[in-house]
Amino acid sequence: MKETILESAYPRPQFERREWLNLNGSWEFRYDDSDEGARDGWHTGRSFERTIQVPFCYQSELSGIGEKEIHDLVWYRRTFQMPEAYAGKRLLLHFGAVDYAAWVWVNGHLVAYHEGGHTPFTAEITTVAREGENEIVVRAKDYSKDVTLPRGKQYWKEQSEMVFYTRTTGIWQTVWLEAVTGSYIERTMLTPDIDRNEIGVRVFTEGWKKGLLLKLSITFQGEPVSEDLFALNGEEESRTIKLHDFNDHGLGRWWSPEKPNLYDMTLRLYDGSALLDEVDTYFGMRKISIEDGKVCLNNRPYYMKLVLDQGYFPGGLLTAASDDELRRDVELTKAMGFNGARKHQKIEDPRYLYWCDKLGLLVWGEMANAYQFSETYVRRITQEWQEAVKRDYNHPCIVVWLPINESWGVPNMLIDKRQQEHTLAMYYLTKSLDATRLVLSNDGWEHTKSDIATIHDYEWRREVLAERYATARSAVDSIAQNRWIYVPGYPYNGEPVHLSEFGGISFRKGDSAGWGYSAAADEEDFLRRLLDVVQPIIQSKAIQGYCYTQLTDVEQEINGLLTFDRKPKLPLEVIKAVNEGKTPVLEGQKAKIEQAPQAKVAQ
Repeated sequence: MKETILESAYPRPQFERREWLNLNGSWEFRYDDSDEGARDGWHTGRSFERTIQVPFCYQSELSGIGEKEIHDLVWYRRTFQMPEAYAGKRLLLHFGAVDYAAWVWVNGHLVAYHEGGHTPFTAEITTVAREGENEIVVRAKDYSKDVTLPRGKQYWKEQSEMVFYTRTTGIWQTVWLEAVTGSYIERTMLTPDIDRNEIGVRVFTEGWKKGLLLKLSITFQGEPVSEDLFALNGEEESRTIKLHDFNDHGLGRWWSPEKPNLYDMTLRLYDGSALLDEVDTYFGMRKISIEDGKVCLNNRPYYMKLVLDQGYFPGGLLTAASDDELRRDVELTKAMGFNGARKHQKIEDPRYLYWCDKLGLLVWGEMANAYQFSETYVRRITQEWQEAVKRDYNHPCIVVWLPINESWGVPNMLIDKRQQEHTLAMYYLTKSLDATRLVLSNDGWEHTKSDIATIHDYEWRREVLAERYATARSAVDSIAQNRWIYVPGYPYNGEPVHLSEFGGISFRKGDSAGWGYSAAADEEDFLRRLLDVVQPIIQSKAIQGYCYTQLTDVEQEINGLLTFDRKPKLPLEVIKAVNEGKTPVLEGQKAKIEQAPQAKVAQ
């Protein structure tokens, strides 16, 4: 088997320690359809007859199992040798994501319980670990048929269909172990302020005691920028650091898709002269805001050209086979002329966000939604969404938070006041956690309170799109997809208008078969249809950005610009030209590119 995800790449690149033990690989595995494991003590002294390759779910080929039948209770077991260097230290066992609920035992002791299929959790195992061999057992429970569960595109039936895909049950992101001292850095919050040329730093310390010192060192491309040493007066300490390295108020080193400048930061925790902990991180100086009705990046109007990315991968479903696959998706997105991605119905692996930070790609961070409303759903999504915002707060690539999409989980928005209030609650909750980014109450339609008026529209006729999006008022007054853009009683107040889903042209390449919103017969027809939907949007004076559906084919859905194995359906430079407002013409195996009359090339 080829190298799997994160065997060499640290799984949490925004908060990296240099020493860690990767626990991916071969684990023992067993289904528990009769729910007998907890009763019969499978958490200690038992071996399971099957093996699975972690971090791939059992439904995936790369797991070594590849079975699609529903098994909502599964168990994992593995042993590991405790490194001698870890003796006498605090031990942290990390899980990137387990879908949906997880119980974790180490050497027979319950050390963690977590709910939420997309967010990480950590168990301290110091008191139960031992020298030599240690045993980890995980019981994971999915709720495959519960449509009130925040699940995203995972289908509640065994066979995927339409916009729903194969489920993920159990561990699907990296498992790893770290050793720390009695006092260590638990996390950071990094808040850039380009207007004041400052970076706000909040440091959270576990095991705080009087006398601890923190040293912050900031560099840019290896050049020292700032160094600060200060006492920690409590478990949480805040500092605002002036960056004195800039010319022209920092413009040359701001982060953007065109210039993804990143600062490196090292945090060192001391007790006197003794080094207790050392963490490497990074940040980007960038600002997303709305000024005079315009979406601005770094105080300049910015036209977002996004692609909808479902985050499914060949062989691994929600889990990419390697770090290189995550990087390749970012590179392909940029090569097609997009400056961002809307990561659809999935909280993506942090390694993907790292490549977006590093290579320069905007991201709309989106929650995996439920399909129906209930009080349990409200509790679950609220808890997991807070964990998601906390996990990804420091990534400069994320510019928009999107907790709810297309009234998923709130299907009766027009008539149910509780569901309307829930979308408002999610909007204001997100704002309370992060005041630096734009937030939507409900993407696509039936907005209550959103910073952008987003619309989903799979109309494919050029003349209809041109008329519908001639003005902002005609756009928000339309009933695209037979839905009101704003819930009655919640007026449009001049927010910037984005077409955040459109396109969806299906084109079969090779052996693929499936569906899309409009069907192309061949490459020339595919290009014509692509121009018909993109050009009137680029030429519209009302639309400030768009998100094309979609990056790749996924299972039965074949409306991708790329096949599922990432082969372009048109030359990459042709798709890029379309996104630049040009009119490419296919001539055999080559493309001729002409500028479209009166096209607005939005930057």
